[in-house]
Amino acid sequence: MTAKNAFYAQSGGVTSVINASACGVIETARAHPDKIANVYAGRNGIIGALTEDLIDTNLESAENIAALRYTPSGAFGSCRYKLKSLEANKREYDRLIEVFKAHNIGYFFYNGGGDSADTCYKVSQLSAALGYPVQAIHVPKTVDNDLPITDNCPGFGSVAKYIATSTLEAAFDVRSMSATSTKIFVIEVMGRHAGWIAAAGALVADQGMPVLTLFPEVEFDQERFLAAVKAKVEAHGFGIVCVSEGCHYPDGRFLAEQGTRDAFGHAQLGGAAPVVANMIKDAFGYKFHWAVADYLQRAARHLASKSDVEQAYALGQAGVELAIAGHNAIMPTVVRKSSSPYVWEIGHAPLSEVANVEKFMPADFITADGYGITDKCREYLYPLIQGEDYPPYENGLPRYVTLKNVPVPRKLGDFAL
Repeated sequence: MTAKNAFYAQSGGVTSVINASACGVIETARAHPDKIANVYAGRNGIIGALTEDLIDTNLESAENIAALRYTPSGAFGSCRYKLKSLEANKREYDRLIEVFKAHNIGYFFYNGGGDSADTCYKVSQLSAALGYPVQAIHVPKTVDNDLPITDNCPGFGSVAKYIATSTLEAAFDVRSMSATSTKIFVIEVMGRHAGWIAAAGALVADQGMPVLTLFPEVEFDQERFLAAVKAKVEAHGFGIVCVSEGCHYPDGRFLAEQGTRDAFGHAQLGGAAPVVANMIKDAFGYKFHWAVADYLQRAARHLASKSDVEQAYALGQAGVELAIAGHNAIMPTVVRKSSSPYVWEIGHAPLSEVANVEKFMPADFITADGYGITDKCREYLYPLIQGEDYPPYENGLPRYVTLKNVPVPRKLGDFAL
């Protein structure tokens, strides 16, 4: 049987380790030329497939592909573009299959979060219905850590390490200035509906820092929160607040809501930190500083977690191995066997159980007062931030790779998005 080509694309917000998954996919595919002839990457995610803007990764050297393992962000470009339902826009799915046929693509590796899992599942269904078989494999990625079934999501461990480290370092700074200056530092982290990243900030309590964590899973009570802040400052002379961007009032309004929406229809967030900081200032007059970690938290490859990098690569590798073994419409997963020592293995889950399912912080991971994490949560988090995996440095800066990204010649006409 003639080897088919593979299509790989990155979707949604990129991470410090998504390219490690790309490395795993491409290197593993190259090791099986009898099954996969070429890996074509979508320029700017799934948009690259719809517009037939494909990148020929075969033209990249082995050294450059290997360098993806320690290069942050999306090497081929990502996008926030959600395909509608098959019923609402079958035209786009038909186009995907048309492009796949034209380029002899029999494997579809979609590297992303929940929306990407849904797209991958739909493609697997449509390809079967149209009689053109495409093995669709979802390679997990999301800093929010909200995909179900897998122990954790590549990207999360490194963000958790960055946020825990940055919050700890800032706490040392505030503590040193608190007698005559800053008494409150607020750091805002990503996490629209799930508070996994905010939970990482709570780890600084283990080094004696007075921290309050605001989770999306816990409705915000302003009066109770301010009382907790006052208690921390009176007991320690200062306080740290780690607030998730998805923190919301009982009526569902986000503290950070701007009244705008992103390409997926989600409320555009960003601004919970100044809201919280000014709330504290108005109540007590404490001098404050605030910061929004924003892209810094997900781009910080220099502080990536070793376990996260290893898992990101392994899941990309496993996606290819599962595909050439005949699997379809699945997502490779991380299965935790032990927390101490941290032992994990690769499993897989059907996309029918992954698509459109969010994993939230369990109630027993959050303390009774709603502002901290339990020992059970610590047992879960600490293994994910273990180990360092530094990139090579040159002239004092990390030496990352930029690929050539040579386009594959087009065979079809234009397609309007």
